[in-house]
Amino acid sequence: MANSTINTPATYEWRHKYMAASLQQALRRMLVAEKICDVDRSDAKRIYNPYGSSPTTVIQFLTGTYDVAAYTVTDDTLEVQDEFIVSNHVYDFEETLSNYNLFSNRMDEMNASVATAIDKWILNALCEDGTGTYTTPSGGFTTAANLNVIMSNLISKVAGYTDAYKGMFLVVENTDVPGIIQAQATNGFSFADAALNNGFMTRYMGVDIYVTRTGTYGTTTTGSRSTDDNTGHRCFGVKNIATYAAPRGIRYEEKLVTGKTGKEVVCYGYAGFKLWTTKASLIVDITLA
Repeated sequence: MANSTINTPATYEWRHKYMAASLQQALRRMLVAEKICDVDRSDAKRIYNPYGSSPTTVIQFLTGTYDVAAYTVTDDTLEVQDEFIVSNHVYDFEETLSNYNLFSNRMDEMNASVATAIDKWILNALCEDGTGTYTTPSGGFTTAANLNVIMSNLISKVAGYTDAYKGMFLVVENTDVPGIIQAQATNGFSFADAALNNGFMTRYMGVDIYVTRTGTYGTTTTGSRSTDDNTGHRCFGVKNIATYAAPRGIRYEEKLVTGKTGKEVVCYGYAGFKLWTTKASLIVDITLA
């Protein structure tokens, strides 16, 4: 479609469809959370997952009798109670003079803002709610000699559980990468050769490694999770045992505003997160030493 016609009233419908499609594509492409969590896109405000107390098996001589044990059921619920909103106002003279380029730039910036906010929110929630804990040797991931020790210790935290077949993940920040790359380039001939030729390898010891930017792990000060503080932390665990709810995904609106020319552009969506209680030990909160 020609740049000169993208902002005309006749093409508004097409522009609206392009904006929504681009948002969804960017979110699927950029979010680590969608790769490690089970994503629910239904309109449900609450997702219920009740669980019963663990039964105890009795070993005894052959008698043919038994005692009936009581058990309890606990409600475990995900509730959608957070929203992510980003907005801008594009004046008519900006649309007229800039046309497609201005709108495309705003759209890309808003996509990146929403994606980064959701990713940070969910990764910090995983760290905070995971009951598994591990403290790295001094130097953390930045010391190449630590990588094999760290990875083997982390894997041992979840080994032996049936959920482990779903795959394991490790989410680090970009500042951790130098030590990981150095370790990859020196551990094992074939793997080291591949790392030296192809660069950073995203899978190590059967664990998928994801990299986020510096500052992803930190303090959450807004929304329903106002007490998460994960500065100096990283996250490891089993995939698809936590649920990330995104009812209807991200939506988009253009609004006429009194007293201003042009239109107000708003992107918004709702989100909920739950690391189910019975699976919480399969997520490990890593503290860097």
